[in-house]
Amino acid sequence: MKNKRLFYGMVFAVLVIAEIIIGIFFHDGFVRPYLGDVIVVIAVYAFVRIIIPEKYAFLPLAVFVFSAAVEILQGIRIADLLGIQNPLLRTIIGTSFDWKDMLCYAVGCGILGIYEWAIRKFQK
Repeated sequence: MKNKRLFYGMVFAVLVIAEIIIGIFFHDGFVRPYLGDVIVVIAVYAFVRIIIPEKYAFLPLAVFVFSAAVEILQGIRIADLLGIQNPLLRTIIGTSFDWKDMLCYAVGCGILGIYEWAIRKFQK
């Protein structure tokens, strides 16, 4: 179990670094807005798996529900409602709703669903 936590911790760290690099250096129309959203749900999944390293078939769905909830909160302008002025915090929380983000979260969680299926199938 410790090895699984270490593995997911390393995956989480690499993905967070990738997200930071994307945020700083990519100002394009694909990597930052789309690939970044796919990666972020995988990072959230890896973070949860550090805490819950056992197989959990519905974790990709739970990550999608969490991501969708965050996106909906962005739609009601939660950062403004909470009076958050710090630009970094506003970027992390997000300030606008976009259906394309929801699609990217679904793609990322679909990848995670395939991963969960594969580890259940091949680790028997």
